Amino acid sequence: MTVSVPLRAKAPGAAHAAVSEIDGRRVVVIDIDASVRKGALSSPASQTIATAADTARQMGLPLIALMGSSGADIVEGFSALHGWGQAAKAMASCSGIVPVIAVVTGPAVSGPALLIGLADHVIMTEDSYAFVSGPAMVAEFTGVFVDNDELGGANSHARFSGAASMVVANREAAMEAVVQILSYLPSSVDDDAPRWPCDDPWDRPVPEAGALMPTTSTGSYDMRGVIRALVDDGEMLELRARWAANIVTALATIDGRPVGIVGNQPLALAGTLDIPASQKAARFVAFCDAFNLPIVTLVDTPGFYPGKDLEWRGMIRHGAQLVFAYARATVPRICIVLRKSYGGAYIVMDSKKMGNDLCLAWPIAELAVMGAGQAAAILQRRATAEERAAFEADYAERLLNPYVAAERGYIDGVIEPGETRAEIARGLRILAEKREHLPARKHDNTPL
Repeated sequence: MTVSVPLRAKAPGAAHAAVSEIDGRRVVVIDIDASVRKGALSSPASQTIATAADTARQMGLPLIALMGSSGADIVEGFSALHGWGQAAKAMASCSGIVPVIAVVTGPAVSGPALLIGLADHVIMTEDSYAFVSGPAMVAEFTGVFVDNDELGGANSHARFSGAASMVVANREAAMEAVVQILSYLPSSVDDDAPRWPCDDPWDRPVPEAGALMPTTSTGSYDMRGVIRALVDDGEMLELRARWAANIVTALATIDGRPVGIVGNQPLALAGTLDIPASQKAARFVAFCDAFNLPIVTLVDTPGFYPGKDLEWRGMIRHGAQLVFAYARATVPRICIVLRKSYGGAYIVMDSKKMGNDLCLAWPIAELAVMGAGQAAAILQRRATAEERAAFEADYAERLLNPYVAAERGYIDGVIEPGETRAEIARGLRILAEKREHLPARKHDNTPL
């Protein structure tokens, strides 16, 4: 990292900022030094953060925040909280304008924990931790005793909260991860994502993608194998891999064009959508749309995961987040139905009527309100086993095939699995100049 222009260089406190270069990309870097009063954020330190965020937004440069902070400076008192508010407002103002990546290298406690929550992506080192209320407060209020790592360690945030997009060994590895993420992104909303040099033929046949499909409709396979078959050189950067494993979100390139990929994962919960999966996919779709990345959606889901607990926790609200994210996305959107696409999950996984630009299906795809077995359980409750079997066979033959959907205009075509990469690449070329007129409004009201 080569520092070119320090910001507020003489200001006291643990926060330092500069316009810098990372792997040839100009960025604004905030570095909170945990060795200075444990990184406590005084009012001047928070003002440095705010200045850095404002500079990034005004110059159209990515904002990289390296966090190691014990929270607001208790010694300074209320002024420290006021300064934190300034920092939070400035970072929030960057949202959707420049990429914001937080790197947690030590503690991120109380206010700083909320600051990393404002970032587009968070990279945590293995020994770092982040929480709003610490172990002492948890023990006092709940009687449950936990340590820093169990409460807010990197692995906990990677697996349970989804706050960590990636977990790496140390600070050096974290900066390499920053470079990886930035390589797919423009510097600001006003730019296009950088094209990658690519020797992988755009029309390369990918029969191996279809070969991954099990012989039965209930069999499982790894969606990541399909993604690697479709993308350039089999390379993808999966984000939030350990959280909501029933859906995959990844950055990759196709024909040298950076894209965001969303795919149901049959290896986990049969690829059904639950609350974490809806949140994970919605956040990723919104991120891709904000920074001009085309979205490729690979669909194989039998529906939403059923359960009283999920409904009481707000499946409606969180499922609507995914609907909302796709519905407002204006970047090129390509949907490929690989196998199952049933019911409400069919709609929310960027179906044709949700406004995608190209929707294709493999010959084995099943697009319907529900599967044959589910339909029989409802419509043939009093039928004999033979009658139910005959109903299921007829239902599958008449309705569970993509050709009916194609005839009705619900998909644009049926393609062989081996043609998928070429069709996606061709679609991306055609849609490269896509522009949509957005209605004038203050802002939308995202379901939370």
